[in-house]
Amino acid sequence: MAMLIVLICVVVLILVAKVMLKRRAGNAPVDEVWPVYAKKLLSQPEQILYFRLVKALPEGIVLAQVQLSRLIGVKKGHNRHAWNNRINRMSVDFVICNKDASIVAAVELDDATHASIYRTAADKKKDRALASAGIPVIRWHVNALPDGMSIQSAIRPQTGSAWTL
Repeated sequence: MAMLIVLICVVVLILVAKVMLKRRAGNAPVDEVWPVYAKKLLSQPEQILYFRLVKALPEGIVLAQVQLSRLIGVKKGHNRHAWNNRINRMSVDFVICNKDASIVAAVELDDATHASIYRTAADKKKDRALASAGIPVIRWHVNALPDGMSIQSAIRPQTGSAWTL
């Protein structure tokens, strides 16, 4: 009887180990349906601001939802992986670029979530990373979206003589 219990336990452990290894190896069938769906890239206020930015800055490039890791690099002699982990999963709402894709400014659209302690700390971390890379950050609140003239006034000091607005 004791031998039968030991044998059953061994078989169960082997089956559990196989299942765990299969999951870890990612051996899911190719035709398996993934539990994902397409999302809108921009919220309604972000869409409004995007089109205002494009209209107000026709000589520039406006990019939306850009990861910080695409905007900033780590200088030689520093642990790139450690610094990249600090900005992992961070993004900016918009990036304004010159026609040569050089960065002029990052634009953030703040809403109620930016008022909480957690988001404020995350915003400060993001702002510090961008400032360290020499990228100005322009913040507007969702309840006070800028018009074309306000956009140009905010961007003009960042462009130097590259653009004539």
